[in-house]
Amino acid sequence: MRFALEPLLEAQQVADLRMELLAEADAWRPGVETAGWHARTVKNNRQLDRGSALQGQLTPRVVEPLLRHPLVQSAVLPVRVHGLLFSRSGPGEGYGRHVDNAFMAEGRSDLSFTLFLSDPCEYEGGALVLESPATEEALRLPAGHALLYPSTLLHRVAPVTQGERLVAVGWIQSRVRDAEQRELLFELDTARRALFRQEGKSDVFDLISRSYTNLMRRWGE
Repeated sequence: MRFALEPLLEAQQVADLRMELLAEADAWRPGVETAGWHARTVKNNRQLDRGSALQGQLTPRVVEPLLRHPLVQSAVLPVRVHGLLFSRSGPGEGYGRHVDNAFMAEGRSDLSFTLFLSDPCEYEGGALVLESPATEEALRLPAGHALLYPSTLLHRVAPVTQGERLVAVGWIQSRVRDAEQRELLFELDTARRALFRQEGKSDVFDLISRSYTNLMRRWGE
Protein backbone atom coordinates (compact mmCIF):
# COMPACT_ATOMS: atom_id res chain seq x y z
CA MET A 1 0.00 0.00 0.00
CA ARG A 2 1.29 3.40 -0.95
CA PHE A 3 -0.37 6.74 -0.32
CA ALA A 4 0.22 10.48 -0.58
CA LEU A 5 -0.05 13.17 2.09
CA GLU A 6 -1.49 16.13 0.20
CA PRO A 7 0.05 18.24 1.55
CA LEU A 8 2.26 17.36 4.50
CA LEU A 9 3.74 20.88 4.69
CA GLU A 10 2.14 24.21 3.84
CA ALA A 11 3.60 26.53 1.21
CA GLN A 12 5.35 28.82 3.70
CA GLN A 13 6.93 25.87 5.51
CA VAL A 14 8.28 24.60 2.18
CA ALA A 15 9.57 28.04 1.23
CA ASP A 16 11.39 28.39 4.55
CA LEU A 17 13.00 24.95 4.20
CA ARG A 18 14.11 25.67 0.63
CA MET A 19 15.61 29.04 1.57
CA GLU A 20 17.66 27.54 4.40
CA LEU A 21 18.75 24.49 2.44
CA LEU A 22 19.86 26.38 -0.66
CA ALA A 23 21.68 29.05 1.36
CA GLU A 24 24.20 26.48 2.67
CA ALA A 25 26.20 25.65 -0.45
CA ASP A 26 29.14 24.20 1.51
CA ALA A 27 26.98 21.75 3.52
CA TRP A 28 26.16 19.46 0.58
CA ARG A 29 28.00 16.17 0.06
CA PRO A 30 28.00 13.54 -2.72
CA GLY A 31 25.04 11.25 -2.18
CA VAL A 32 27.14 8.17 -2.85
CA GLU A 33 28.64 8.59 0.63
CA THR A 34 25.45 7.26 2.24
CA ALA A 35 24.70 4.50 -0.30
CA GLY A 36 25.04 0.78 0.36
CA TRP A 37 27.68 -1.21 -1.46
CA HIS A 38 25.42 -2.11 -4.40
CA ALA A 39 23.57 1.24 -4.59
CA ARG A 40 26.84 3.18 -4.83
CA THR A 41 27.08 2.25 -8.51
CA VAL A 42 23.79 3.98 -9.40
CA LYS A 43 23.49 6.87 -6.93
CA ASN A 44 24.34 10.27 -8.37
CA ASN A 45 22.96 13.16 -6.34
CA ARG A 46 23.93 15.52 -3.52
CA GLN A 47 22.80 15.37 0.08
CA LEU A 48 22.94 17.72 3.03
CA ASP A 49 25.73 16.71 5.41
CA ARG A 50 24.00 14.62 8.09
CA GLY A 51 26.45 15.91 10.67
CA SER A 52 25.75 19.56 9.94
CA ALA A 53 23.98 21.91 12.33
CA LEU A 54 21.45 22.66 9.59
CA GLN A 55 20.48 18.98 9.33
CA GLY A 56 19.79 18.94 13.06
CA GLN A 57 17.69 22.09 12.84
CA LEU A 58 15.59 21.03 9.86
CA THR A 59 14.97 17.35 10.64
CA PRO A 60 12.23 17.95 13.27
CA ARG A 61 10.38 20.20 10.82
CA VAL A 62 9.81 17.15 8.60
CA VAL A 63 9.63 14.35 11.16
CA GLU A 64 7.19 15.95 13.61
CA PRO A 65 4.37 16.73 11.14
CA LEU A 66 4.84 13.30 9.58
CA LEU A 67 4.38 11.54 12.92
CA ARG A 68 1.38 13.73 13.78
CA HIS A 69 -0.46 13.10 10.52
CA PRO A 70 -3.65 11.07 11.17
CA LEU A 71 -3.18 8.88 8.10
CA VAL A 72 0.36 8.00 9.15
CA GLN A 73 -0.81 7.18 12.66
CA SER A 74 -3.57 4.89 11.40
CA ALA A 75 -2.04 3.30 8.29
CA VAL A 76 1.64 3.15 9.26
CA LEU A 77 1.53 2.71 13.06
CA PRO A 78 4.97 4.32 13.36
CA VAL A 79 7.55 3.50 15.97
CA ARG A 80 10.07 5.98 14.59
CA VAL A 81 11.03 8.00 11.55
CA HIS A 82 14.73 7.66 10.85
CA GLY A 83 17.54 8.24 8.38
CA LEU A 84 16.20 11.54 7.08
CA LEU A 85 18.15 12.93 4.11
CA PHE A 86 17.76 16.19 2.22
CA SER A 87 18.66 15.49 -1.41
CA ARG A 88 19.11 17.64 -4.51
CA SER A 89 19.62 16.63 -8.13
CA GLY A 90 20.49 18.80 -11.11
CA PRO A 91 20.83 18.00 -14.82
CA GLY A 92 22.25 14.52 -15.35
CA GLU A 93 21.80 13.51 -11.70
CA GLY A 94 19.41 10.87 -10.36
CA TYR A 95 19.38 7.54 -8.57
CA GLY A 96 19.23 4.28 -10.52
CA ARG A 97 17.19 1.16 -9.77
CA HIS A 98 17.62 -0.11 -6.21
CA VAL A 99 15.84 -1.39 -3.13
CA ASP A 100 16.26 0.27 0.26
CA ASN A 101 18.22 -1.58 2.93
CA ALA A 102 16.11 -3.59 5.38
CA PHE A 103 17.86 -2.06 8.38
CA MET A 104 19.35 1.39 8.78
CA ALA A 105 21.48 2.61 11.66
CA GLU A 106 18.39 3.75 13.58
CA GLY A 107 15.83 1.07 12.76
CA ARG A 108 14.08 -1.25 10.32
CA SER A 109 12.77 0.25 7.07
CA ASP A 110 9.15 -0.82 6.65
CA LEU A 111 8.07 2.23 4.64
CA SER A 112 10.03 4.79 2.66
CA PHE A 113 8.91 8.34 2.02
CA THR A 114 9.76 11.22 -0.28
CA LEU A 115 8.72 14.76 0.61
CA PHE A 116 8.86 16.92 -2.51
CA LEU A 117 10.32 20.39 -1.92
CA SER A 118 10.32 21.49 -5.59
CA ASP A 119 7.22 21.93 -7.71
CA PRO A 120 7.15 19.86 -10.94
CA CYS A 121 7.34 23.08 -12.99
CA GLU A 122 10.79 23.83 -11.52
CA TYR A 123 12.53 20.83 -13.08
CA GLU A 124 12.18 18.27 -15.85
CA GLY A 125 12.77 14.56 -15.45
CA GLY A 126 13.47 13.46 -11.90
CA ALA A 127 10.35 11.32 -11.47
CA LEU A 128 10.24 8.83 -8.62
CA VAL A 129 9.54 5.53 -10.38
CA LEU A 130 8.02 2.71 -8.31
CA GLU A 131 8.09 -0.80 -9.76
CA SER A 132 5.59 -3.59 -9.22
CA PRO A 133 5.38 -7.00 -10.92
CA ALA A 134 2.81 -5.67 -13.39
CA THR A 135 3.75 -2.05 -14.01
CA GLU A 136 5.80 1.03 -13.23
CA GLU A 137 4.48 4.28 -11.79
CA ALA A 138 6.32 7.59 -12.30
CA LEU A 139 5.46 10.29 -9.75
CA ARG A 140 6.27 14.00 -9.46
CA LEU A 141 4.20 15.54 -6.67
CA PRO A 142 3.70 19.24 -5.84
CA ALA A 143 6.01 20.84 -3.30
CA GLY A 144 4.92 20.05 0.25
CA HIS A 145 3.31 16.74 -0.71
CA ALA A 146 4.81 13.47 0.53
CA LEU A 147 4.60 9.97 -0.89
CA LEU A 148 4.86 6.90 1.38
CA TYR A 149 5.47 3.48 -0.13
CA PRO A 150 6.73 0.03 0.96
CA SER A 151 10.49 -0.14 1.35
CA THR A 152 10.34 -3.56 -0.31
CA LEU A 153 9.76 -2.05 -3.77
CA LEU A 154 12.39 -1.63 -6.43
CA HIS A 155 12.44 2.04 -7.36
CA ARG A 156 14.56 4.73 -8.96
CA VAL A 157 14.77 8.48 -9.52
CA ALA A 158 14.92 9.28 -13.23
CA PRO A 159 17.72 11.65 -14.24
CA VAL A 160 16.89 15.34 -14.03
CA THR A 161 17.16 16.95 -17.46
CA GLN A 162 16.56 20.59 -16.52
CA GLY A 163 16.30 22.61 -13.32
CA GLU A 164 16.83 21.15 -9.86
CA ARG A 165 14.89 18.58 -7.83
CA LEU A 166 14.92 19.09 -4.05
CA VAL A 167 13.40 16.48 -1.71
CA ALA A 168 13.58 15.04 1.77
CA VAL A 169 13.63 11.25 2.03
CA GLY A 170 13.56 8.89 4.97
CA TRP A 171 12.22 5.68 6.45
CA ILE A 172 9.64 4.57 8.98
CA GLN A 173 9.70 1.58 11.29
CA SER A 174 6.18 0.36 12.03
CA ARG A 175 4.82 -1.37 15.10
CA VAL A 176 3.58 -4.07 12.72
CA ARG A 177 6.23 -5.58 10.47
CA ASP A 178 3.92 -7.30 7.95
CA ALA A 179 2.42 -5.04 5.26
CA GLU A 180 -0.75 -7.12 4.80
CA GLN A 181 -1.41 -7.06 8.53
CA ARG A 182 -0.93 -3.29 8.59
CA GLU A 183 -3.43 -2.93 5.75
CA LEU A 184 -6.04 -5.05 7.55
CA LEU A 185 -5.58 -3.01 10.72
CA PHE A 186 -5.93 0.21 8.74
CA GLU A 187 -9.20 -1.01 7.19
CA LEU A 188 -10.56 -2.01 10.60
CA ASP A 189 -9.56 1.32 12.12
CA THR A 190 -11.11 3.23 9.22
CA ALA A 191 -14.35 1.25 9.54
CA ARG A 192 -14.67 1.73 13.30
CA ARG A 193 -13.99 5.47 13.06
CA ALA A 194 -16.63 5.84 10.33
CA LEU A 195 -19.11 3.86 12.43
CA PHE A 196 -18.39 6.01 15.48
CA ARG A 197 -19.04 9.18 13.47
CA GLN A 198 -22.38 7.81 12.30
CA GLU A 199 -23.67 6.09 15.44
CA GLY A 200 -21.39 6.93 18.35
CA LYS A 201 -20.28 4.20 20.72
CA SER A 202 -22.33 1.07 20.07
CA ASP A 203 -22.14 -2.69 20.55
CA VAL A 204 -20.90 -3.12 16.97
CA PHE A 205 -18.26 -0.42 17.48
CA ASP A 206 -17.08 -2.20 20.63
CA LEU A 207 -16.76 -5.52 18.79
CA ILE A 208 -14.73 -3.98 15.96
CA SER A 209 -12.54 -2.15 18.50
CA ARG A 210 -11.99 -5.42 20.37
CA SER A 211 -10.88 -7.16 17.17
CA TYR A 212 -8.62 -4.24 16.22
CA THR A 213 -7.01 -4.05 19.65
CA ASN A 214 -6.45 -7.78 19.97
CA LEU A 215 -4.95 -8.03 16.50
CA MET A 216 -2.61 -5.17 17.42
CA ARG A 217 -1.68 -7.12 20.55
CA ARG A 218 -1.02 -10.24 18.48
CA TRP A 219 0.86 -8.64 15.57
CA GLY A 220 2.54 -5.65 17.18
CA GLU A 221 6.17 -5.59 18.27
